[in-house]
Amino acid sequence: MTQMIFVNLPVRDLAAAKAFFEQLGYRIDPRFTDDKAACVVISDAIYAMLLTEPFFAQFLTKPQVDGRQATEVLLCLSAPSREEVDRLVAAAVAAGGREPRPAMDHGFMYGRTFEDLDGHVWEIMWMDPTFAAQGIDDPRHQENPPQP
Repeated sequence: MTQMIFVNLPVRDLAAAKAFFEQLGYRIDPRFTDDKAACVVISDAIYAMLLTEPFFAQFLTKPQVDGRQATEVLLCLSAPSREEVDRLVAAAVAAGGREPRPAMDHGFMYGRTFEDLDGHVWEIMWMDPTFAAQGIDDPRHQENPPQP
């Protein structure tokens, strides 16, 4: 069985959060959705569980972070192309999210960031498949690559 990830995120307004992610092209799985939580299907192995803030708090032993005030995690998703990075971030902004910083373009890697309605930070990245196959030891990835 493929290992899956379920990222649990607190949200202020569940209906608005569901609509936001649907506008990005994701679907809500009704089998795992009720008035306290919604399951956003990102891929066959990646799910975002949107939990109302009071419901989310039931699972915590430490204070809950307000994504509008502080960042606890950066969620990074791969994209198959630079165009898909741009499409997804544009859809997020059109749905009420915001883009907190300019695009990052290293040629072999391109990424943009958006914040959802609750301030959760999502990074969308594309990496050249040739570069990705070579890995971190490729001189282009090093801060001071060796000189010929």
